[in-house]
Amino acid sequence: MAMFGIGSPKSIVGLDIGSSCIKAIELKRNKGDIQVAHLGVEPLASDIVVDSMIVDSGSVSSAISKIFTERGIKTRAVATSVSGHSVIVKKISVQPMTEGELAESINTEAAQHIPFDITDVSVDFDILNPDETGPQMDVLLVAVKKDKILNYTNVLSLAGKSAAIVDIDVFALQNCYEFNYQPAPDTTVALLNLGASVMNINIVKGSTPLFTRDVSVGGNQYTDSLQKELDLSFEDAESLKLGRKVGTVSEDAKLPILQQVTEIIVLEIQKTFDFFRATAAGEHIERIYVAGGSSKVPGLLEALRQEFSLPVEVLNPFQKILPSADAVENEIIDLNPGQLAVAVGLALRSFEDL
Repeated sequence: MAMFGIGSPKSIVGLDIGSSCIKAIELKRNKGDIQVAHLGVEPLASDIVVDSMIVDSGSVSSAISKIFTERGIKTRAVATSVSGHSVIVKKISVQPMTEGELAESINTEAAQHIPFDITDVSVDFDILNPDETGPQMDVLLVAVKKDKILNYTNVLSLAGKSAAIVDIDVFALQNCYEFNYQPAPDTTVALLNLGASVMNINIVKGSTPLFTRDVSVGGNQYTDSLQKELDLSFEDAESLKLGRKVGTVSEDAKLPILQQVTEIIVLEIQKTFDFFRATAAGEHIERIYVAGGSSKVPGLLEALRQEFSLPVEVLNPFQKILPSADAVENEIIDLNPGQLAVAVGLALRSFEDL
């Protein structure tokens, strides 16, 4: 489900611009398989991308250029994705019509469902049940503020890249999940992408998104709490959060602080699941997959298992993708594969015919 395609060339680099780092991945065909061709991660200072908006375009474009140069990525076409308050995803029901007819009337339909002026947004859609013949047709409506898309595409232009696709984080995450796990049509799972400042939630049945939500909580809250409570530098707090040993800080000192933030995150997930259950009669989540850089926080997966009594695992974006031929790139993958899920989902747009 690629949104806002701008004419897709053959090879596309998946570029996930997060608030703590930029992830870039290019995939290639290797006989019958797909393999990592190039991969890089570049950290960003905490005030450069705020609330999913790029505040400092120069720093982000420099970081993008650096990854492409250092990792030898020649491809200029990029798929990137957005999330947050400027993004609206809604399931709507309309009179049955052809895709062409819907394309012509979608702005009129969208105007009834979104809280923004229709002239300020880019609108796209996906027909969810194209083969069903009923009195109503289910359509997934996606609207993103034009200034949000420009915020990202302008930075890509500054870095000498072109935006082939601007996607939505939750759909890139879903794309990564579908390719690697090939779910049965009736399997319902929750995909959580816990980034530094935003958590994307997508509840998916087979390949149909049932419910999506972006929540303004993330891994930065762990880092901030550890910094404050234990009087640490940002770097040391970040290391502790990801389970590494720092100086003389004991597990006993660290775990209660992490636990407090985990409780806030679990509560947001709980609220989302409750709302989903209230709106989607008879649907049951069977499993939770956690992605994002903060999927490595000690105790998080266990807290989710206890709270929801469901199987919980880290989403592996490389389950069906061959590793890179480059040792440095494989080291990045091994260190924190969860943080690369959105970038992999975007890079897979090169192979939409799969």
